[in-house]
Amino acid sequence: MDPRSAVPIAVRGLRKTYGPVRALDDVDLDVRSGEFLTLLGPSGSGKTTLLMVLAGFIRPDQGSLKFGAEEVIRLAPHKRDIGMVFQNYALFPHMDVAANVAYPLKLRGVRAPEAARRVEAVLQTVQLAGYGARRVDQLSGGQRQRVALARAIVFEPRIVLMDEPLSALDKQLREHMQIELRQLHNQLGTTTIYVTHDQREALTMSDRIAVINGGRIMQLDTPQAIYERPANRFVAEFIGESTLLKVTIAGDRCECAGQVLRVAQARAAPGSAVLMLRPERLRILGATEAGTAPESGQNWLQAQVTNVVYQGDSVLVQARLADGSSVNARGVAGRDTLAALPQPGQPVHFGFSVADTVVLADGA
Repeated sequence: MDPRSAVPIAVRGLRKTYGPVRALDDVDLDVRSGEFLTLLGPSGSGKTTLLMVLAGFIRPDQGSLKFGAEEVIRLAPHKRDIGMVFQNYALFPHMDVAANVAYPLKLRGVRAPEAARRVEAVLQTVQLAGYGARRVDQLSGGQRQRVALARAIVFEPRIVLMDEPLSALDKQLREHMQIELRQLHNQLGTTTIYVTHDQREALTMSDRIAVINGGRIMQLDTPQAIYERPANRFVAEFIGESTLLKVTIAGDRCECAGQVLRVAQARAAPGSAVLMLRPERLRILGATEAGTAPESGQNWLQAQVTNVVYQGDSVLVQARLADGSSVNARGVAGRDTLAALPQPGQPVHFGFSVADTVVLADGA
């Protein structure tokens, strides 16, 4: 595919209601040309509705949708020049692989010799060279997913839309296909919108992520920014593991469970707020480190261990602060964060950098 064929997408004021429910609530979104953007959110958040509006399968109540400079809000799906990969792949069981992939070319009147050439080329791209004569029911789940992707890109669309295409695969194959899809996107350079409810999948694959809840975009940013600097409590709770603790903020300090902490970034007004701590960023301090002043670049909280859970690749330490709040730390036993594995009932000091001390407004 020619990367120059990729186009930006501009969404303005999209609204879609079903009775009293606003599936899309005045959504604004800009997708860059050639970008891999993921729509991430829980079930019922509006992410699939937004994808179906982009595809033309759902007509919004109001709003504007542009592909490049072209307004497409009233354009039929087959005229939008998009490739679509569905959750269930939607392959034709009575056709072989080559016929499935060639189907969009047949609809567009591409002559048989040219269609055969393009089918062979795209099967090579998705690592299915030589599979053209195979029946669909002779393929594995991962191979069917590749066939569906080949069919979506064989006619060189401006935009590719994917609706949870990996959800039916087992964990190991799904993680393998995440990397393959990302590498293929880098090769093709097309504008891609990907829908998932799997946060790890979104973090692995995306240039940017739009976190959606209640028909609204909660945050649009890079995977790293969304994980480390969530815009609000919902994003902090939905993305990764997190402990949220009640704090009172004043200036560049906050008070948590009787301990004064230095704050690196505060997305909350002075007063009541919540402190977000990622379990893997907490470290059990030695006796000489405990009590170090925040000015040194490190904060700490004293707690009592309530449980230690072995989980194979890591150990989860659950503890309780002086005010009764729960806090979790995660690490590898014998290394770094958990160099000395504590026992239930043992007092510990959890240390964390000022850079990881993120305070958010106590609300969505």
